[in-house]
Amino acid sequence: MSRLPFLFIITGIFGFVMYHAFSLLSLTGWLGDELRGPEGWFHAHLFVLGWATMLAMGAIYQLIHVILQSNIYSLLLGYCHYFFFTIGLTGMLYGFICGDVHWIAGSATLALIGILLFGWNMAVTLFRASQWNPVTVSAACSCLYLVLTGLSGMLMGLNFAFGQWNGLHERLFGAHIWMGTLGWFGMLITGFSYKMLPMFYLSHDYSIRLQKIVLVLWNAAIITGVIAFLTGIKDGLLWFALLLLSAAIICYVYHLEQIQEKRHKKNPGPGIRWSVYVSRAFAVYVVALLIYSAQGTDLLLHPRVVLLSGWVYLGGWVSLTILGYASKIVPFLWWTHKYGKQAGRPGVPLMAGMLSERYVQWGLIAMVGGSLLLVSGILINLAEVMMVGGTILSLISIAYIANIALVFKR
Repeated sequence: MSRLPFLFIITGIFGFVMYHAFSLLSLTGWLGDELRGPEGWFHAHLFVLGWATMLAMGAIYQLIHVILQSNIYSLLLGYCHYFFFTIGLTGMLYGFICGDVHWIAGSATLALIGILLFGWNMAVTLFRASQWNPVTVSAACSCLYLVLTGLSGMLMGLNFAFGQWNGLHERLFGAHIWMGTLGWFGMLITGFSYKMLPMFYLSHDYSIRLQKIVLVLWNAAIITGVIAFLTGIKDGLLWFALLLLSAAIICYVYHLEQIQEKRHKKNPGPGIRWSVYVSRAFAVYVVALLIYSAQGTDLLLHPRVVLLSGWVYLGGWVSLTILGYASKIVPFLWWTHKYGKQAGRPGVPLMAGMLSERYVQWGLIAMVGGSLLLVSGILINLAEVMMVGGTILSLISIAYIANIALVFKR
């Protein structure tokens, strides 16, 4: 097994700790400030790129091998991707802290080069394998949306620096966020779940019809939303995109139930179970948001609604799903790397003993509790509740990820 996935995973773990450490230093006070400023940009990019995207890329480099039963196109491109993306992201974060436009621009270029290398590596790998199904198509779409997110971010930077294309910045910003959140993470999580959940539940003979429906509906929601933002025609069109997304997530959650019905393993582990629970909760929130915003599209773009939805989606569904999967993926990858060739010999630990499921269970419960408290504070616009919830969430999150990181010492 290549060391490449571990570079991304370990760096992602470090980014996760740094994000929560900075949140603790401010007692989550940055949430109450304008997110379209340097501090908001710093925290958002550290969370999205330094933690979630970094770890996701590492998982992809290994899981794509499991899905396709073939190696990635180029390990060298993978290492180059890591170098450019990590250096670029570090420079961007430094630029946000200092408010230095030149640092941000130069570093963003390096990060974009890394993303383009990643996109090319995955594209060639997938096309060479030519195994097209909902899992691989979802993976291809997620990588495409990541590349488009990077390109739209670069256009925003050019627009900010040179002041060209009046009125386009806000439109690009909306499309940038929409593709980066719903496109990159949405397609990635749904697609890989079709492979991961059956593997951990030992499920067989379930229909994949809903996987194709989710793929079409989710992509339609992304494209509709991007058109709404880029054209500025948000009235009705943005709500229709949310309607498509609601249909997609309902179908997705129902399909997870189908997979569970065909399982041959009762307990896949708390991380996998919680990934299903948070998907159900996300579906409930999206439907509630759809009903609430039916009164007018402007309600969707209210700053408090945007902040709340961002936390439910990124801090809730995306982050908790990744953390749940990480409790299975990281021990599996490390055990295979270190002990795979020694399996069955005296003194070799069992894979099940690499990480305590009891700690994973209570860690996830505590993080869900902290997240609910933080979201409640945002909902009622009470800074004290946000501070307490955010502090609990950050403390528990650091303890949880430290427990996963200790796997590398076993």
